Parts: sequence; structure tokens; C-alpha cells
Amino acid sequence: MKKNIFEILVHEAEEGGYWAECPSLDGCYSQGDTLDELQTNIKEAIELSLEEIRARNKRIPTSNRMFVMPVSV
Repeated sequence: MKKNIFEILVHEAEEGGYWAECPSLDGCYSQGDTLDELQTNIKEAIELSLEEIRARNKRIPTSNRMFVMPVSV
């Protein structure tokens, strides 16, 4: 089975820990107290999103390439 690679955005949570989103998959978010926990949790969230997409016989979206770019203001 072909592996899909999805880019995620990681944010520090105000209350501590981290949360992440997968912009390619609508509504795919997760959180964790540590980056390792977050990585495990967001992987599970992505897998569940993909199961739902497959169950509906929809096309799996491709990951949009994202970049971090500094902007001086």
C-alpha cells in the first residue's frame, strides 16, 4: 500500500503543550503535552480521517507544500 505524506502545522498551546492541524484534511486536528505525544496523536487523527475518506469512496487529497518565510514589518 502506498504511503501518503501529509505536512502538519504545529502550534504551542497557551495552556502548555502543543496542538497540530493537517490543512490538507478538513477538520484534522490533535494535541499533546509533548512533541512526541503530539506526533503520535496527529498520526492517529490523520489515519482516522483517511479511513473516513476511503469509506466514502472519495479521493485522498494530496498534501499542499508549505513553507515558513520570515516577513519584516
